Amino acid sequence: MASNKQDTRKEGSTTISDETILKISKEIAVKFIEVGRITPATFPATFATIYSTINQTVRKK
Repeated sequence: MASNKQDTRKEGSTTISDETILKISKEIAVKFIEVGRITPATFPATFATIYSTINQTVRKK
């Protein structure tokens, strides 16, 4: 498994960095743009929602 200096492992749980969440959000936004689900007018709100949803999901305890 590749090691990322910003990610740490503690007793079976993984801490995911903000940078990783941003990269995942970007990839999802790019896919939505490719299929026409996001337009320039809706990008800011949609990206914020994508980022927030991923952040809340990975930060759950």
